[in-house]
Amino acid sequence: MSKIGITQSFDLQDGRTISIETGKLAKQADGSVVVKMGDTMLLATVVSKKEAGENVDFMPLTVDYRENYAAAGRFPGGFFKREARPSEHEILISRLIDRALRPLFPEDYHAETQVLVTLISLDKENNPDSLAALAASAALSVSDIPFNCPISESRVARIDGEFVINPSFSQMESSDLELMVAGSLENIMMVEGEMNEVSEETMLEAIKFAHEAIKIQCQAQIDLAANVEKSHIKREYCHENSDKELQKAIIEFSFDKVVEVARQGLANKHKRAELFDEIKKSFIEENISEEELSEKKFLINKYFHDVMKDGIRRVMLDERSRLDGRKLDEIRPIWSEINYLPSAHGSAIFTRGETQSLSTVTLGSKMDKQTIDGAVIEGSSNFILHYNFPPFSVGEARFMRGTGRREIGHGNLALRALKPMLPTGKDNPYTIRIVSDILESNGSSSMATVCAGTLALMDAGIKLKKPVSGIAMGLITDKDSDKYAILSDILGDEDHLGDMDFKVTGTRDGITACQMDIKVDGLSYDILNDALSQAKSGRLHILDKIEETISEPRVEYKNHVPRIIELVIDKSLIGAVIGPGGKIIQDIQKRSGATVTIEEVNETGVIEVVSPNKDSIDTAMELIKAITTIPEAGDTYMGKVTNITTFGAFVEILPGKEGLLHISEISYERISDVDSVLKVGDQVKVKLIDVDVKTGKLKLSRKALLEKPEGYVEPERPRRNDRNSRNDRSSNNRTSRPRRRD
Repeated sequence: MSKIGITQSFDLQDGRTISIETGKLAKQADGSVVVKMGDTMLLATVVSKKEAGENVDFMPLTVDYRENYAAAGRFPGGFFKREARPSEHEILISRLIDRALRPLFPEDYHAETQVLVTLISLDKENNPDSLAALAASAALSVSDIPFNCPISESRVARIDGEFVINPSFSQMESSDLELMVAGSLENIMMVEGEMNEVSEETMLEAIKFAHEAIKIQCQAQIDLAANVEKSHIKREYCHENSDKELQKAIIEFSFDKVVEVARQGLANKHKRAELFDEIKKSFIEENISEEELSEKKFLINKYFHDVMKDGIRRVMLDERSRLDGRKLDEIRPIWSEINYLPSAHGSAIFTRGETQSLSTVTLGSKMDKQTIDGAVIEGSSNFILHYNFPPFSVGEARFMRGTGRREIGHGNLALRALKPMLPTGKDNPYTIRIVSDILESNGSSSMATVCAGTLALMDAGIKLKKPVSGIAMGLITDKDSDKYAILSDILGDEDHLGDMDFKVTGTRDGITACQMDIKVDGLSYDILNDALSQAKSGRLHILDKIEETISEPRVEYKNHVPRIIELVIDKSLIGAVIGPGGKIIQDIQKRSGATVTIEEVNETGVIEVVSPNKDSIDTAMELIKAITTIPEAGDTYMGKVTNITTFGAFVEILPGKEGLLHISEISYERISDVDSVLKVGDQVKVKLIDVDVKTGKLKLSRKALLEKPEGYVEPERPRRNDRNSRNDRSSNNRTSRPRRRD
């Protein structure tokens, strides 16, 4: 049987091989490939409609990345035992692919296009997400769908001071920098990742290092497509209607008026929008009849948008002036406040210009951890950050649907920014949830979330290592000249009309996270370096403003914050604390009112007691220690008499632990009858005077805790010889007495 399909392979720096195969699977798609590294395999398919929808002036691209549980030899969780809606992890990977691909479709191609990337096999070392964009681009490259050039993504990590491309799962555990970089043969298209306070120079080096690997991957796609006949001739299309006379009329009527509005430097975005809208309305009133309006409305809106974009960009490039009147590197006015919500564990308002975040912090126990049960990633997380973008934040009225991909992406970026600065281990016993509700938005709302999150964490008393701030940078370039303008703290319009959206977060000592989307070709590393330098200045300015509101975390948690105490016990005592069927631990919770959890960690038992009430915690700890404490000679206990004998009393000093209180240790006075002094159920304070090493029997004394009477003389104990002689006599007596027989 002849071999089916075409394969192209290349090697990574460490010798691992990546192969791209086409022509074997999913042949009815416009393009399909299987990308393989080790035993990790991805199937990517792409299908695009032949014609665009009516009055569509954008690229309707849908990208979905899905992970099959069967790829990892696992069953999905839940009742139905099948893959359902995508997880947040899958959505984040879908966004990474989308952001890298979208700018590279022709500007006038508007046919609905769907890219699907599916994990079909997974090994334990090779992470599939770093191959997803390569697979998607390769599927486009072998298709007849118009696409400017192949791209790819590579993960770069720094491990022991060395950069590594597409590190394994185990290698990632020791990295201090992790970036996902997308690019073409010529340009960087997208960057996203997290770092442990690295410098701008280090981050730029990592991007350059990743780009070298990306070039090899792009060339492999070109070589593969050269062997696929369908990819040689891309399909013909005509997806845009045009009216050159109408376009010329709108430019002549509107351009100067748009420039004049842009020069006014209006900070209020709604007022600016009204003025721009008035220009368009004036043009329609003077030039378009009512009969023509319905027919030409779509093109009028499109051409007027183009004029606005050109006019605003021209003012920025030529006059170095921005829409709201700021200088290029100027940050909008900032004000912030903490403890705004008295019932929250921590809260803060952060407002920068017309962007505002109200963020809350909730502190919980280990039981509040987020369980992660994906095909690739399993485990739990004790830090959660949710970002919400309600429609009123931009003055709109629309239905509230489920959480959108944008909200998930912005929340993840803010989480990665703050996570490196959270305390760990005993310094942070809590599960932390931050919720950022965006109440106003005019650009940089994800960065407002980072700033508000920092404030709310410090208000909650979380001992952040260092405060974190974030800033969004923009870029305006001129294709016909070397002019460019780097913008600090961009507005929503500047993001929409600009050529770059570059978000950078960090402390005073380095970068903790970044996200960059580039919308133009040919962005040089010099411009990128300038943007990073300008971002650092803005980040430090914002940190100054944050520290004016709160410079250090609260010394104490608020009164209504749950207190958590951890106790480490011997592994062998875990069962004693839990009890049969959980009876003991449930009784502790019932009697104390606290929440008690226990788990095995590193051959020990770790008990966590949670309660907002100190008395409740104290009661629970007393009950737990009673079970787990190992009695030691010299310790004092309040015990309970459980049994009376002729020679003393048995006293329970700890649950399940009894000792003998001998009749001679009850009092300094001579006692002939124990019942005359003690009764079953009596509480008696005793001292543990001896523990038999072999048998574990406990010897108690009440007398040792009493004041010795004046003139008291300890009675002499029988001498050993006397005792032996008595024993001998009694022995002789016993042997001489005849035994009774029945």
